[in-house]
Amino acid sequence: MKKRLYRSKKDRKIAGICGGLGEYLEADPTFLRLIFVLLFFVTGGAPMIITYLIGWIIIPVNPEE
Repeated sequence: MKKRLYRSKKDRKIAGICGGLGEYLEADPTFLRLIFVLLFFVTGGAPMIITYLIGWIIIPVNPEE
């Protein structure tokens, strides 16, 4: 079965993007959230906010949860 990227319903803080990425990449979502926050401060914030909003729009919610 083909692996698909979904937003998580059960492991979410805001939209479930980091939780879904964690499931897809088989990584700890907390680690991904820390990377996101670090990149937020390094880039000045706006690029990461835009990236998160785009992910929120285009990544579907996991229908199996």
